Amino acid sequence: MLTAVHFTPSLPTGRWARRGLAVLAGLLSCAAMPPWGWWPLAFLGVGLWALLLADRTWKQRFWVGVLVGQGWYLPSTLWMVKFSPVGWPVGVAIWFPLVFGVLSACCPPRHAALALPGAIVLGEWFRWHAPFGGVPLSMLAYTQARGPLLPVARVGGTLAVSGAVAVVGAAVAALAGRPAGEPGSARARLGGAVALVAVVAVAIGGVVAPDGHRVRTIVAATVQGGGEQQTRSTGNESGLVLDRHMNTAATVKTPVDLVLLPENIVNINGEYRGSYEEQRLTNVATSLHATVVAGVVEDRGSREHFWNFAVAISPDGGLEGRYDKVRRVPYGEYVPMRFLLDPLAKDILPPRDDVEGTGPAVLDTSLGPLGVVISWETFFPRRVREALHHDAQIVLNPTNGSSYWLTQVQTQQIASSTLRAVESGRWVLQAAPTGFSAIIDPRGTVEQRSGMREARVLQQQVELRDGRTLAMIWGEAPALGLAMVALAVAWVLQRRSDREQNVTKSIDRGMAVRDPGDYVASIQVVEDANAQPHRDDTDRPLRDGG
Repeated sequence: MLTAVHFTPSLPTGRWARRGLAVLAGLLSCAAMPPWGWWPLAFLGVGLWALLLADRTWKQRFWVGVLVGQGWYLPSTLWMVKFSPVGWPVGVAIWFPLVFGVLSACCPPRHAALALPGAIVLGEWFRWHAPFGGVPLSMLAYTQARGPLLPVARVGGTLAVSGAVAVVGAAVAALAGRPAGEPGSARARLGGAVALVAVVAVAIGGVVAPDGHRVRTIVAATVQGGGEQQTRSTGNESGLVLDRHMNTAATVKTPVDLVLLPENIVNINGEYRGSYEEQRLTNVATSLHATVVAGVVEDRGSREHFWNFAVAISPDGGLEGRYDKVRRVPYGEYVPMRFLLDPLAKDILPPRDDVEGTGPAVLDTSLGPLGVVISWETFFPRRVREALHHDAQIVLNPTNGSSYWLTQVQTQQIASSTLRAVESGRWVLQAAPTGFSAIIDPRGTVEQRSGMREARVLQQQVELRDGRTLAMIWGEAPALGLAMVALAVAWVLQRRSDREQNVTKSIDRGMAVRDPGDYVASIQVVEDANAQPHRDDTDRPLRDGG
């Protein structure tokens, strides 16, 4: 536990200065995110956030959180400006900062360092679920994809990583919040030190915790066809995208067991089965004598809907399985509340909605069960956990970030896939048409990664694995439970501090209304009484006759 000490930080008291510091706290956390990846700044950002909450009213704490959220999310999600000009201002500029504001307001002012990590964990969990099924972008855990707290994911999952980062930041606040020698400084430093030791212990535990076992080794390849960013496999460009990937797939070295092609490299006006595109994918599987997994989009002639799925083709050319994407990108693959938005912004909204899948995230193949999370789904740990419940031995992530501006979402996706690998104890293969493609081992090491726009095959030996990590067994429950306990304890301590403060004020008021002369006289009477020697009946002389 951090500390139950009330500390008063030495921060500027001016309104605009504190607002600027709140934005700075968000910017520090933002700079710790991919693609920048300066992970130590996340600790400083959270620490400054905690200091800014101390001794503030609930309204002031709310606005601190709003400004932290804007400094955090606006720069780290600039890629959404072109991709979703409606969703970006609504979700990033307004919604998530408001969530941060509410979380900050829920932290007691005298014990913010204890409460803030719990509030952050609850906020991260909330972003997995709302709005519109969850928008888990720029999560605090992504800062540790190349940081020292990544092993925590094997024990407690992504939420635990976010919580560990927040605890370290809050410990920094506790250590720096009160100068040495002031009342309570020793307790504050002790609490911060204990918190740091606890986080280090959990991280070390994650290194040695079980992560499953190898079933067998196979040779796997991911295929990236290349091309410029903002090249979409739609319209007149769909044939070009497929040609690039077929040409690159021809360079895969044999023998090979598994070939992963990106999301949406096949885009059909009609149905996939029986199409020319299906035949081309089948030819790749038979020529390489390998299981091929590829992403397909078909519209079946519908003007309102399309279907986004992955297919598995056996080495002999048979269709072994199909998985339809379950987690869709709001305002990208479907439009929430379309009936309200179409009259206002129909020209900039996607014209059709992806039909939501319902099946488990797994493909049963001759190689064994293959976990599949299509693009956006890799940001949701439950999709991978579901795949492991269906005995998935590897995790495949066919994705398509080619239409995005900048490389923020692509680098965050690599970070998210890294967390999925550590959480699950599985190898993760990610294939993108223009980048980034990657092969990631269960320890979170990115063994290979492509560059942007290049045509490239990533190929190496990987393991099919079985078994469960603690994170897959426990899920998010431990992190959520500890978060709620931290918040509850902080508020209990706040109530106790408030009662003690009220008693002190009552005594002060009582002393203030008395005459000073009476007060001095009363002190003198007490002192005189204390000065009298104590006598009892045994000290009296005996009367005659005893």
